[in-house]
Amino acid sequence: MGNYVYCCRECGRTYGRDEVRYLCPDCGPRYRPGQPLVGVLEAVFDYKLIAKRFDKSKPEWRLFSAVEPKYYPNFPVGGTPFFKVERLGREVGLKNLWIKNDGLNPSGSLKDRASFLVVAEANRIGDKQIVTASTGNAASALAAVCAAAGKKAIIFVPKNAPKAKLVQILLYGAKVILVDGTYDDAFKLSLEYTEKRGGLNRNTAYHPLTIEGKKTVALEIWAQNDFKAPDAVVVPVGDGVIISGVYKGFWDLKQAGLIKQIPRLACVQAKTSDAIHKYIMTGKYRNAVKPSTTADSISVSAPSNAHMARRAVLDSKGFSLTVSDREILAAQALVARTTGIFSEPAASAAAAGLVKISKANTLGKNAQIVLLVTGHGLKDIDTPLAGLKLPRPIQPILSAVKGT
Repeated sequence: MGNYVYCCRECGRTYGRDEVRYLCPDCGPRYRPGQPLVGVLEAVFDYKLIAKRFDKSKPEWRLFSAVEPKYYPNFPVGGTPFFKVERLGREVGLKNLWIKNDGLNPSGSLKDRASFLVVAEANRIGDKQIVTASTGNAASALAAVCAAAGKKAIIFVPKNAPKAKLVQILLYGAKVILVDGTYDDAFKLSLEYTEKRGGLNRNTAYHPLTIEGKKTVALEIWAQNDFKAPDAVVVPVGDGVIISGVYKGFWDLKQAGLIKQIPRLACVQAKTSDAIHKYIMTGKYRNAVKPSTTADSISVSAPSNAHMARRAVLDSKGFSLTVSDREILAAQALVARTTGIFSEPAASAAAAGLVKISKANTLGKNAQIVLLVTGHGLKDIDTPLAGLKLPRPIQPILSAVKGT
């Protein structure tokens, strides 16, 4: 196919698809562990060709893909539900609220999309081993796709990752290396591993195809929304790659003349893991000091894609806010009882942000807003369970049933 080049948004240099693998060769060497990546590459397509050939009645999604479909693993990623949620909308005071439920991907999170495309690339270049660092979701996603494709997955995971996610990873047959440290420590170690021992590194943003994989959620929202862009998308943010992917999908559509305006992107971070939020608000980057939150999937000190995430929010005329753990758990319960969707704490952060957005009337009551659910709640039941009181058992007689 080859209808794209990689472009570094920092220096502007472009590269053919096989000239580079990870970061820009000019800017990348400036990266130091414990800081956001520099020289992150973006795939820039032949948008005139897409505009000429894309037919909404028979969409050729391969025109937007950085890997040819013949290399795709046999694994059904994407095509997740998109629907209006009237009850949740009434609860929070929004008349046109929709959900994109990516918790229904095969391994239970949006990150299946990135892993799918990286494994497809491994098929293309003939690499049998793929390495990543993760707090759980990217790891379980990679392990799942590798299991389907017959690849070896090597996963560096912080020791405090939720057990449900570790169970997933192990059952998929991946090699798990528990790191006595943070996600940032695991990230650094995984880079050292691939540099010295080989394998394709799937680390988020470090491999540009992780952004390309995640952008497909935006393409789906557009198509499922009758080929129209919504007014806004609310996104939970940790390392900044999902929100960058959402932006990239809509940016591609705009470049191809298929939409006129990119939806406003609302970046929602946990209060203790707020490096990107503060970067957006102040223009100055600083690591989060103590990123301790129940929303483990968005808990990170040095978000790898902070620079691109900030640009995504600003270019879309979006905004950023933070939420507390208490607000996250309250929002998790709210979404569950009004929509029937059980979202993990990280995904519920977006819903907590939505409540604040509605109260402040930041987007207006009639705007079409999409709440992006990025992960299934069964990935971490210990967190909500701590705040629930289970009923006591009763005798198996009807008279023992009280209050109903």
